[in-house]
Amino acid sequence: MRNQLKHYINGEWVESTGSEIEEVINPATEEVMGKISLGTKEDLDKAVKAARAALPAFSRTKKEERVEMLERIAAEYEKRKEDLIEVMTDELGAPLSISEKVHYKMGYAHFSQAAESLKEFSFTEERGNHTLVKETVGISGLITPWNFPTNQTSTKIASAFAAGSPVILKPSELTPFAAIILTEIFEAAGVPKGVFNLVNGSGEVIGDGISSHPDIDFVSFTGSVGVGQKVMENAAKTIKNFALELGGKSPLVVLEDADLEQAARSAVTHIAMNTGQVCSAATRILVPSSIKESFEEAVQHVLPEFPVGDPRKENFVGPLVAKKQWDRVQSYIEKGIEEGATLIAGGKGKPEGIEKGYFARPTVFTDVKNNMIIAQEEIFGPVMSIITYETIDEAIEIANDTVYGLAGYVVGEDPELLRKVATSIRAGRITVNDKGKDFSAPFGGYKQSGIGREWGDFGIEEYLETKAILGLPS
Repeated sequence: MRNQLKHYINGEWVESTGSEIEEVINPATEEVMGKISLGTKEDLDKAVKAARAALPAFSRTKKEERVEMLERIAAEYEKRKEDLIEVMTDELGAPLSISEKVHYKMGYAHFSQAAESLKEFSFTEERGNHTLVKETVGISGLITPWNFPTNQTSTKIASAFAAGSPVILKPSELTPFAAIILTEIFEAAGVPKGVFNLVNGSGEVIGDGISSHPDIDFVSFTGSVGVGQKVMENAAKTIKNFALELGGKSPLVVLEDADLEQAARSAVTHIAMNTGQVCSAATRILVPSSIKESFEEAVQHVLPEFPVGDPRKENFVGPLVAKKQWDRVQSYIEKGIEEGATLIAGGKGKPEGIEKGYFARPTVFTDVKNNMIIAQEEIFGPVMSIITYETIDEAIEIANDTVYGLAGYVVGEDPELLRKVATSIRAGRITVNDKGKDFSAPFGGYKQSGIGREWGDFGIEEYLETKAILGLPS
C-alpha cells in the first residue's frame, strides 16, 4: 500500500490543511493501492507563496547552472527506474514492458533533452537598434493528466526549470504516485527550495485554483477540451498566459502501395498502446477502397500479436485507467453499432476469461463514415474506425474533417504522395512510415487540439517572456 498524505511545499513534505483523503485504485485488480490527501486552497496558496519567494534567485541563475541541475535530475531519475516502472504499472495499469519502454523512457528523455536544448539556447539577441531579451514567465502552474504520468509532467517541469520558472504541479488524482517519486528525485538532485512544489487535489479545487490564481503567471494544462476551455476562462480573469495540449482524433492515411501487414500493424499499435489512452493516437484509419477487404484481413491477422491481460505478465494491452473510462469506451462501442458501422473485431464487454479489472476488448469498426460519432469524438480507448477513400485528395479532405489537429500519420512507398499527404494534413505533428521519436521536435496541435508547443527548445519558449531594450550603451 502506497500512502502519501502530505504535499511538497518549499522543499518539505507538509501536512494538508484539509482532511479529505482520496483512494487510488489499481485498475487491473480494482483494489486500493494507496491514498493521497486532497489539497485545499490554503495548501495551494502556501505553494504559490513558496514559488514566489524562490523566483528572484532562480530566475537569475546562470544557464549553465540550470543545465547542470537538469543533468542531475536525469541521473537521479535513472536511479529510480524500477520504482517508476512499478508505480506506473500499479496506478495506470500499463504492462511492465510499456511502463519501461514508453513511460519511463519518455520521462527521462525530456529531462536530458531539455538540458541539451538549453545548452544551445540564446536568451539575448542584438536586432537592429534594440536588444532582445528572453526572461522567465514567472511562476508556472502545471496541471497534468493520468494517461502519461511521467511524460506530461517531465516535459512541462523540464522546460520550466530550463527557463528559470518555479512551478506548482497538480498531477491527476488517478495516477499521483509517479509525481511523488519525481518529487523525491528533485529532492535528491538538489532542486532549490520553492522551485518545485507538489499539491495533490481535485480539478475543482486545485486545478481551478491554479488557473485562476492571481499570483501564478502561466498555466500549462494537458487534458480534455472541456477542461481546457475552463482553464482559458479562468486564466482570462487575470490575463494569464497559458498553453493547452488537448484532444485528438488523428488520421492514419494508408496509401495504395503500402505494405498491408505493416500498415495494419501500425494501425493496431495505435489502439493497443497504452490501451488507446493516447491523445495523439491514430484512431481513424483511411484506406483506399480498392484494398479495403485486404486491409481488414490484415488487421484481423495482426490483432493476436497484441494480447490483453494482467499488466504484470507478457501482455501488450492493460486495463483502462478507471471504471468511468471503461463505461465511456463501452458507450462509444454501442454508438458505433447503433450508427451502422460493421464490427469486425472486439465489441462490448471484457475480453474472454477476464472478470476483474477495467479491461476492454480491442475493437475494430469498418464501413465507418467520417460524420459518425465514433469518427468525430475522442473515445480514448482501444477502438479503431476504418474509413475508405477513392482519391488522395478525398483522403486529405477526410483527414482534415475534424475539430482536432494534434497528429497525423501516413504509410506507403511513393515519396511524392507521402510528402503531399504529410504536408496537407492540418496537425501539429505528422509521422511518416512510423519513424522514431525526436524529443527536440515540437509537440502540440492545431484547432481544438490546443495552443502552444512542448518538447525541446519550443517547450522552453513557452515559459519565457520577450523584452525589447532600446538605447543600451555599447
